[in-house]
Amino acid sequence: MSTMAQTTAAHSERHPIGLIVEDDLRRNRLTVFFRLLLAIPQLVWLYFFGIFAAFAVFLAWVAAVFLGRVPGGLHDFIARYQRATTHVTAYVLLLADPWPPFAGSPGSYPIDLRVDPAAPQSRLTVFFRVFLALPALLLAYVFRTVNTLVAFLGWFYCLIFGRMHEGMRDISAWMFAFEMQTYAYLFLLTGRYPSFAGAPRA
Repeated sequence: MSTMAQTTAAHSERHPIGLIVEDDLRRNRLTVFFRLLLAIPQLVWLYFFGIFAAFAVFLAWVAAVFLGRVPGGLHDFIARYQRATTHVTAYVLLLADPWPPFAGSPGSYPIDLRVDPAAPQSRLTVFFRVFLALPALLLAYVFRTVNTLVAFLGWFYCLIFGRMHEGMRDISAWMFAFEMQTYAYLFLLTGRYPSFAGAPRA
C-alpha cells in the first residue's frame, strides 16, 4: 500500500468514541414545555454519579501512567457515566424526546454513545492529558454555548410543530459529538484526540 493510501486509510478510520443518532424528530409538546423541570432528577443523579466517576478517572489516570492502559473495569464504569451524561444532555438539548434511563446502558436511548473497549495509550500523553485537552475543551465550551442557543430556538419550534427541525438536530448533534469525544479523551476513555470528521449516525 502506498504512503498516500495509508494516510487516507488512517484518516478514514472511525473514532473510538461515536455519537449514535436514532431519533425520529417527533417531540411531545407538553414534555418539551417542562423539559428543564423534568430533567432535574436526572441532573441530581448525574451530580452524585459524577463524584464517583471523578474518583474513577483519577484511578484510571494513575493506572494508565504506570501500565499504559486503563483497566477494563474502570474503563467500563467511566464509559457508563459518560453515556449517562450523553443521554441526559441530549434530553435537555431536545436532541431526543424520551425521558432518559438512569443506568447509562448502551443502546438504551435514541441518542447514544459508542465507546470502544479499552486500548493501550501513551503514558506521556496520559500524564499531560489535562493540558493536551485544553484546546478541545475550549472549543467544546463554544459548541455547548451555540448548542444552548440552538436548543432555545428548537424549544419554540417543537412547541409549534411538535417535532424538531432536522437541520437544527443535525448541527446540534455534530457539535455534541465533538463535545462528548472531548470529555472521553479527558476521561481517558480513548487516547485519540476529538475529531470533526464524520456525521453522528448509527
